[in-house]
Amino acid sequence: QVQLVESGGGLVQPGGSLRLSCAASGSLFRVNDMAWYRQAPGKQRELVATISTGGTTTYTDSVKGRFTISRDNAKNTQYLQMNSLKFEDTAVYYCFANILTMTFRAFDYWGQGTQVTVSS
Repeated sequence: QVQLVESGGGLVQPGGSLRLSCAASGSLFRVNDMAWYRQAPGKQRELVATISTGGTTTYTDSVKGRFTISRDNAKNTQYLQMNSLKFEDTAVYYCFANILTMTFRAFDYWGQGTQVTVSS
């Protein structure tokens, strides 16, 4: 069994910062590409940022310059540092990872989601 466990969400004022973490554990051989998605109330889930095994990153335009995705391969963990938060960043944030399991088959996994609320 493989699971992704998220942490770090919460309530923050506009302009504030939060750091999300997502740790993969279980019968995994290697964590491949990782990503963060978010879903605001009444909206579709959107891709926020991605990071490859080699550390190449991409960001959706609305978070460029404010969010930073990173990973620690030794800990099978990815992070999302969110700075200069805006009201429109309010959403449930989900981590994603493509993981090569011990059976040498790769599957997509999702975290349980963590709420980020930006409010004054």
